[in-house]
Parts: sequence; C-alpha cells; structure tokens
Amino acid sequence: MASTTLEIPEARRIPRHIAIIMDGNGRWAKQRFFPRIAGHRRGVEAVRNVVRACIERGVDYLTLFAFSSENWRRPPDEVSFLMQLFVSALEQEVEKLHENGVRFRVIGELDRFEPKLTRLIREAEARTSKNRKLNLTIAANYGGRWDILQAVTRMLRERPELASGFSERDLTPYLALGDAPEPDLFIRTGGEQRISNFMLWQLAYTELYFTDVLWPDFDAAVLDRAIVSYQQRERRFGRTSEQLPGGAGVPVYQAQDVGDAG
Repeated sequence: MASTTLEIPEARRIPRHIAIIMDGNGRWAKQRFFPRIAGHRRGVEAVRNVVRACIERGVDYLTLFAFSSENWRRPPDEVSFLMQLFVSALEQEVEKLHENGVRFRVIGELDRFEPKLTRLIREAEARTSKNRKLNLTIAANYGGRWDILQAVTRMLRERPELASGFSERDLTPYLALGDAPEPDLFIRTGGEQRISNFMLWQLAYTELYFTDVLWPDFDAAVLDRAIVSYQQRERRFGRTSEQLPGGAGVPVYQAQDVGDAG
C-alpha cells in the first residue's frame, strides 16, 4: 500500500478505492414500521447493487464497514441476527462473486465469531483469491484503533529489532489492508458525519462524502453523485493549488459521465 503522506498517488478520474460506512438500515426499517432486521435484509441487496456498480465503473477496490468492534453493544437479538445474515450471505453470494471476478476477503478480529462463520469466510477468501476484477473487502468486528494496534504487535513479533524505532514504511504492510491502495473516496450513508473508528490510518488523505440516503436506498445513482463530488475536489496532498495539473482552482479530476469508466 502506497502511503499518501509519503507519495502523491496517480490522479484517476474514477476512484481506485472506495470505502463505505453502510449506515441507516435500522432507521430505514423504522420509517416503514418494519422490524430493524428488515432493514438489514434490504441492506444486503444494496451491497449487491454497489458491487455491480463499482465493477461497471472500473473501481478496483471496495471496502464496506459491515460490523464494528463497537457494534457488539447492540441488543443481543440484533447481533445474533446480523451473524446469521452474514452466514446466509456467504452461503448464497460467494459463487456469484466468483463468477463475476470479485476477490472477497474479510478484515477484523475474527476470533469472536462462531466457527461456522469463520470457516465460511476462509473458504470464500480461498475460492476467490485469484480474482482481480474487483477487490471486495468486508470489515467485520473491525476498528481502526484495533487495526493499528494489531499491526504494531505483529510487526514487533516478526521484526523485534524494530522495537527501538520504526517508520511508516515498516508498519504499513502489517495493517489489515496493507496490500491495498489507500481509499480515494470515503462515503457514509444515513446522514451522520463521522468516520466512527473506520480505517483511521488509511483515511488520512481520503476525500469524504456524506449523504442523507439510508443504506438500503443506496444505488448506482447515489454512487455516481459521490464520484462526481470527488471529481470536483482539489487533491493537493500538501501542495498548493498552483502546483496542481491545470493550475489554481481547477479540479484534478474533471467531472464526466461516471457511468462510463472509459
């Protein structure tokens, strides 16, 4: 993973890596007088839609925050349902992902999951490991602080000589997504405007986009609005506007028809 604090990434019209906090399933259900679990079921359909849209638009990496390390604080029956939904989704979706060239993996502290769920995750990762059309990562029982701490722990266990001092380049390969580019675009649905302990290290120079759209209603059109917003940003990475391609006040990425990856 190239670091945006050490190197200036290549300018691309379509984000190479999009990270999303999928927020609003419960509120979507409440607005319709449905139980919260109905919102989570509908959220799985939104995942299918965004995966398809990212493939069509030429996105290389998609990371979805499905379950945070803090979500264990939710009511036990909701947590239990989410775990069952995860199992069901793995059983039903992995072969479709494989047929569409999607590499699937999960990042997070998996030890707390039941053995069946962990087994299904590992089998899905192995089944899709050679696919390259889209790298789909699900963050489950994941937290940004946990990610940094586990990276330091692993690094020092494997390279104890670094205990007296290490660099960003030393640590980066041990992060949960150490082999992926940092996200270009972060999206949070549901109206909240915070990153909620998600990819704290990797989001250092990511463009942030917040929308009131609840996750079950997220579709290709909402994704396109986020990408257009991204294309209109000045991504300076510490430079002045005058140093950017095209000069001051000109976005690095000119907004175009995002439905055509080109």
